[in-house]
Amino acid sequence: MSTLTQPVQRSRFSPAFATLTLLICLNLLNYIDRYLLPGTQSLIQKEFGWDDEKFGLLTTAMFVVYMLCAPLTGWLGDRVSRKPLIVGGAILWSLLTLSTAWVHDYRSMFIRHALVGVGEASFGIFAPAVLSDFYDERSRNRILSIFYLAIPVGAAIGYTSGGVLGSMYNWRTPFFVCAIPGLIVAALYWIFGREPERGASDRVKATADRSTFLGLFKNPAFLTATFGLAMLTFAMGGISNWIAVFLERFAGMSTAAAGTWVGAITVIDGIAGTAVGGFIAQRWLKTNHKALYLLSFWSVVLTIPFGALVFFGPRAWALPSLFAAEFFLFLNTGPLNAAIVNSVSAPVRATAISVNLFCIHFFGDTFSPGIIGAVSVRSNLRLALGVTLVSLIASAIILGSGARFAPRLEEKPA
Repeated sequence: MSTLTQPVQRSRFSPAFATLTLLICLNLLNYIDRYLLPGTQSLIQKEFGWDDEKFGLLTTAMFVVYMLCAPLTGWLGDRVSRKPLIVGGAILWSLLTLSTAWVHDYRSMFIRHALVGVGEASFGIFAPAVLSDFYDERSRNRILSIFYLAIPVGAAIGYTSGGVLGSMYNWRTPFFVCAIPGLIVAALYWIFGREPERGASDRVKATADRSTFLGLFKNPAFLTATFGLAMLTFAMGGISNWIAVFLERFAGMSTAAAGTWVGAITVIDGIAGTAVGGFIAQRWLKTNHKALYLLSFWSVVLTIPFGALVFFGPRAWALPSLFAAEFFLFLNTGPLNAAIVNSVSAPVRATAISVNLFCIHFFGDTFSPGIIGAVSVRSNLRLALGVTLVSLIASAIILGSGARFAPRLEEKPA
């Protein structure tokens, strides 16, 4: 086996390490772009007068396009080189972020935000598949926990730069500033990123339900991880799009303060929760092959009471409860994504990730911001955000039930 396709790369400057580093950078920029909009929401609404329901539909539009593109990009990812697809997606979403600086009406914003889904549908599918070809099943939780640390950091930067730069200058400024790095990192990935041999690191046997498209729909490990994550994503998508506005309305914060607090809590909890969850799951996995599912189950269960305190507790408890809720919520980031890639084999891994992304967005955050916005218009935002607690309960039930289907991480015979 060549150095390029060894399952775990030890050299600091190995192709696996270089590729992982660049994919983390792209993931960071991906989430910065995604959370610039909620970070600047109040400023945009003040300029254009769009209500909550109309604003929530912008995120829905992005994820509809994301879902429609996912099956095609997943199919391509199992058949052609993923490197140009990753680079092309990064360039596309960076250019669209840049174009937001010149938006002057709802139609332009709607089209811009919808097309971002095309770029994200490529990167979100291919990056975990590439990393899974570099690292084996027992290492993927650790590697994906590192990779997904970019989510809270990117979200925090998006919230904070949106609120602070938007308040200091205007809401268009952060979109302009945050677009340029994406183009730079895309160029670096084209130069230094590597394409590993498919399946080079797989050790679990490729049975029919793990290695064929139709088998995905008979694979309980894949289905429970997918739908458990879908219910979780419904809550996370809804909360992330509305929590800064919630703090403005119910905790009396300014736009800049709300964005800063949400950003700070997200980055601290995201790093700490993702690191702690990945560490616990990696240790637990040595003695229990169900660990990735069980850790995810307890993560959601512990989130629910603190989420209820954020939305319905006293105003003074909002920030401390949000801090606790987000910490527990981030515990499952690496383990649950590792459970998904471990539930299938290399021949259909990109396709499986695309099916997973379609499901988690269709049943999750594609419609949750719009639903919350619609409920908010007809009642209030506090009651609307309470809907997410129901989806968290559903997620915990599905993940707890799915633990018994976790694949045993047995080695292939030499």
